[in-house]
Amino acid sequence: MKMKVSYTLLVLLFATAIFAGTFLEYFQGRSEGEDVRLEWKTREEVDLQHFKIERKTPQSSFVEIATIQPKGSNSYYTYLDQSAYKPGDLLFVYRLKIIDSNGQVSYSNEVSISHSVSGVKRTWGSIKAMFR
Repeated sequence: MKMKVSYTLLVLLFATAIFAGTFLEYFQGRSEGEDVRLEWKTREEVDLQHFKIERKTPQSSFVEIATIQPKGSNSYYTYLDQSAYKPGDLLFVYRLKIIDSNGQVSYSNEVSISHSVSGVKRTWGSIKAMFR
C-alpha cells in the first residue's frame, strides 16, 4: 500500500508543470460559439508578474492578444477570445507566456483549437482591421 501511495504522489507531482513564478495545473481551450474560451489553473504563484496570452495560426507566428494579472495561488483563470475571426484560419494555437518579477519567461503547453466563425463575424473583423 505504501508503494502505491508513493507512486500516486509521484504522478501527481509531475502532472503539475513548474514555470517561471507559478505551478500550472492545466491550460486548455475550446471553441464556444463565435469565440474561443481559454482556461487555466495555478496551484502556487510566487513572484509572478503576469500572464500573456499568445495566439497563432498555421500561417503565422505567435502574437500577444492579452495580458492577465495574477490573482494569487490556487486561482482559476478564464479568457474569452472574441477576436478569432480570420476568414482563412480555422485552426488557432494558443499558449501562455508566463513572466515572473525577475523577468524570467517560460511558456505553457500549446493548445490547438479548431474554430469555425460565421460569415458576419468574419466580415465585421475584416472591416475593423482596415481601421487599425
